[in-house]
Amino acid sequence: MNKTIRRASVFALLLVFALLVRATWVQFYDGQALADDSKNRRNAIETYSSPLGNIIVAGESITGSAPTKGSDLAYKRTYTDGELYAAVTGYASQSYAPTQLEGIYQDLLNGTDTRLKTMMDTVTDKRADPGNVVTTIDPAVQKAAYDALGEKKGAAVAIDPTTGKILAVVSTPSYDPSSLTDADTAGDAWTKLNKDSDKPMTNRALRQPLPPGSTFKLVVAAAALEDGLYSSVDEKTDSPNPYTLPDTTTVLKNENSSAPCENANIRTALQYSCNNVFAKMAVDVGQDKLKAMADKFGFNDETQDVPVRAYTSVYPSGMDKAQTGLTGIGQFDVTATPLQMAMVSAAIANGGEMVTPHMVSEITDSGDDVLENYDDGADTTRIVSSDTADQLQSAMETVVSKGTGTNAQISGATVGGKTGTAQHGENNSKTPYAWFTSYAKAGDKQVAVAVMVEQSDAARSEVSGNGLAAPVAKAMMEAAIE
Repeated sequence: MNKTIRRASVFALLLVFALLVRATWVQFYDGQALADDSKNRRNAIETYSSPLGNIIVAGESITGSAPTKGSDLAYKRTYTDGELYAAVTGYASQSYAPTQLEGIYQDLLNGTDTRLKTMMDTVTDKRADPGNVVTTIDPAVQKAAYDALGEKKGAAVAIDPTTGKILAVVSTPSYDPSSLTDADTAGDAWTKLNKDSDKPMTNRALRQPLPPGSTFKLVVAAAALEDGLYSSVDEKTDSPNPYTLPDTTTVLKNENSSAPCENANIRTALQYSCNNVFAKMAVDVGQDKLKAMADKFGFNDETQDVPVRAYTSVYPSGMDKAQTGLTGIGQFDVTATPLQMAMVSAAIANGGEMVTPHMVSEITDSGDDVLENYDDGADTTRIVSSDTADQLQSAMETVVSKGTGTNAQISGATVGGKTGTAQHGENNSKTPYAWFTSYAKAGDKQVAVAVMVEQSDAARSEVSGNGLAAPVAKAMMEAAIE
């Protein structure tokens, strides 16, 4: 064999070796990435080759699966009362990545969760029968919130303070997840939904933090009482009216100029929602202690999962005294989700202890055997002392009985609440946000709620927490305690 042939042979062998190395690399290293690629249609074919597991509310499936025609995707997702439960379920689409509970539990619902496999499934490498997600949602409370919000743009959350179970998560305007499930029609629906200026796919209950306005005064009052700045909600405060923010010429006035807000105690200040009292109280407590209290209630928590990841509610730091004063009335850079403000009321209603909120009770296999129970693992954290909680409850009940929250009164129940009207836009040029957070107790039943109305057909002069948000909260609380 001459030298040329030998060199050609060696070169050919090197090419074969390189090909084998590349094939091995693709099969064992890149293979999983290629298999998991969202653009790999085989994944969708496998996922929708059989019916998915279901999301359960009060023992009934609010999801389902239906056979398709003329497609290599044999089944598609269906929804019962899709618009009502969209903020809970999210969607499972043949074209887009799943969201909300559909996304978090997609492996369970499509049967690829390893906990679902039987011994025979392992031997045959067959995909297991899918499991189910059992929620904590109360259909009566969910529907009450949805119906009461109606055509308003807003959101509402309800929590059982003693268990942490989330009883309702509603965001309006909503959308029907069924419009996104079929690959043949999902694209047009997706485009239409994303062009809608009302953003119906935004989960306002969990994922749109906005200025909470005067509802945040509950956190300020909690900080002042816990710090010993005031010993009770009936002790007079040192609060000039009107109040000039420190080191500025900005005068902070009250919505009701005739309200008895000068040197008002905390009870009266909550009853009339006195800005002067809570702005000065925030300055007196100081931003560090106020932030520490807000953090205890759940603000600035970047890992707030219920199990859907909620966007972070924010209490800022690095402020001057004037800015700190503005945070005392829930303005400046303070933002909160309805979930967060429901958590504030829930902790106060529960004697100062917060049970971690969650909207999934358990997950099961196809035979209803429990794979994981989330109710048993709910954590409880003390936020404020029981004495502080009792005093805040008493003051919140005054707000509802004869203050700014009378529209939330419920016959035969003890109701405490706090209204809020937050500025919107530069120099408050846009329609304010209307808030209401509250709790209700009747016998052994209780519930905490928060409602935010972002936009309604009410005249600007009629926008208030009591006028727009409190009636929604009342409907939810009635549904929960009846």
